[in-house]
Amino acid sequence: MKARHYIGGAIILVFLGLLFYNFTRTNIEYESDFTKVMQSGKVCKATGVWVKEKSFQENIQDRTFIFYLRDAKNNEMKVVYKGTKPNNFEIATNVVVTGKYENGYFQATDVLTKCPSKYEGQNINTSGS
Repeated sequence: MKARHYIGGAIILVFLGLLFYNFTRTNIEYESDFTKVMQSGKVCKATGVWVKEKSFQENIQDRTFIFYLRDAKNNEMKVVYKGTKPNNFEIATNVVVTGKYENGYFQATDVLTKCPSKYEGQNINTSGS
């Protein structure tokens, strides 16, 4: 075999390794039960509702945003996000956080908010009167 065959084979192996690595990084599961999030220890996307009674803390110097989420079973989880407060956080109907539960709280790397639709709750009159 010639040297260029080895080089070509090595390039193909590196490319397949990168594909496998990217595939495993994007295979993050959604979880709406916080007891499973707390026990899994894996990176996941947790969905819940912001606990407005506990408010939130925002430290601008450390760029830390701390709040509590509640799931459908009324389990609460503390979320610490290294970043600024997302836009429209106060009016969000649901919050999706990506990260991992460690040391007694969820360490979020991303926070997405679902805001109420401006078309929600409108009655459409189709009778023409």
